[in-house]
Amino acid sequence: MADSTTTLLESKPPAAEPKRSWGDVVDEEEEEENPSVGDDITKSEDKVVSELKVDELSIADEKKVNKFLDDPEDSNIQAVTTGDTPYTSAATFEELNLTPDLLKGLYVEMKFQKPSKIQAISLPMILNPPYKNLVAQAHNGSGKTTCFVLGMLSRIDPQLKRTQALCICPTRELSIQNLEVLRKMGVYTQITTECAVPTDNTSGERSKFRPPIFAQIVIGTPGTIKRLMSQRKLSVGDIKVLVFDEADHMLARDGFQDDSLRIMKDIERSNTKCQVLLFSATFDEAVKNFVSRTVKDYNQLFVKKEELSLESVKQYKVNCPDELTKILVIKERILEFGENLGQTIIFVNSKRSASMLHKALVDFGYEVTTIHGALNHEDRDKIVKEFKDGLTQVLISTDLLARGFDQRQVNLVINFDLPVKYETPDEPHYEVYLHRIGRAGRFGSKGAVFNFIMTDRDHMIMDKIEKYFGTQVTEVTSWNSDEDFKVALKAAGLV
Repeated sequence: MADSTTTLLESKPPAAEPKRSWGDVVDEEEEEENPSVGDDITKSEDKVVSELKVDELSIADEKKVNKFLDDPEDSNIQAVTTGDTPYTSAATFEELNLTPDLLKGLYVEMKFQKPSKIQAISLPMILNPPYKNLVAQAHNGSGKTTCFVLGMLSRIDPQLKRTQALCICPTRELSIQNLEVLRKMGVYTQITTECAVPTDNTSGERSKFRPPIFAQIVIGTPGTIKRLMSQRKLSVGDIKVLVFDEADHMLARDGFQDDSLRIMKDIERSNTKCQVLLFSATFDEAVKNFVSRTVKDYNQLFVKKEELSLESVKQYKVNCPDELTKILVIKERILEFGENLGQTIIFVNSKRSASMLHKALVDFGYEVTTIHGALNHEDRDKIVKEFKDGLTQVLISTDLLARGFDQRQVNLVINFDLPVKYETPDEPHYEVYLHRIGRAGRFGSKGAVFNFIMTDRDHMIMDKIEKYFGTQVTEVTSWNSDEDFKVALKAAGLV
């Protein structure tokens, strides 16, 4: 595939003070214009980064085992349409009138056999006139990425060498991952692509010195996209499709709402017929209300919140008297019995917790990698690639990878810290919890999630999560019992 592969070079301004945002990461533009958002690197965090020994990671391309959205899980999705346009679900990809090159990409490269339920329902809405806007919610791992990637690829005029589709993502990692899926699916087309995300930039060159973008599809983070548009390096006059991945966060007040709205309005001024596609596994009521006021005349797909928790993933809670016990449970129970089951992601709420846990597990002799927002972009790319290539089995992460991170080999997720809202730590972050557990059991495979409960507040948080999703999380009777964990893993279908 002919493509424009140069990733946009960005530089970070000096940090004035520690800052915090969702996912422990922030795009450069948000740092400059919104001091309340972000999680910059401070001097005290240099030690946290150095302890991770990123330079020692080794990546072998020939060992790559990365898989994309094959065999997506079916899910209970309800569709609501507006207007008089009739839509019929697509039983096969041939029914979508795709080009031979796109069909070849789906069957040969992606190895798909037929559309998943969300693909069967949403793709006719996306691909057929009058190309109405769509707000789509479905389970993690149900094939949402394919929907909007195929939607973008199918609308491109190959003869027009200008940007015609734009996808905005909350993190650099998700942007790069979506671009990989896009290029894999469109490998037999001549469609050009580019990734617009922040990168480390030792030369000091800023985006204003780079040439204009002519790639037909651009995927990137909101700050970088917004800046390129303002510098007139990214023309939006020919854009037919605008996608927001993880749209609930992109449009949330504590997320990227201002930048997302600015991008949307700038495109609307140039092209009133641009199709807006909003995709996520979660949409809380505040975001739903905001979308209804912002997006015009849209179809929607949604799943009741009680049905969002993946049935293929078995959830457990483990009572731990202290932090050391948490580490011992990981070492002597979960990793000991689960080391041959696939890969494990351990979620923590802070960079300091990540560093502490990393050191403890390394001291116990485990090979682990750790990712968080204090690492530079090159190191983050290296860590993600190593994990996706299957060269490491255990990854410690802040919520940087909670959303949209696709890795089929992940069967175990550990919530070392339960997800809570930063401003109100007594309140669970329900959406993040759902996204975290969705990293296990991708595309219908088996998975288990272990939630560590240590304090009274943890018990309260867990109780609220259970009540919100209308589920009862199974308790592992004793943290010190080998048999209890074997039973739990067996019930999850992993042993």
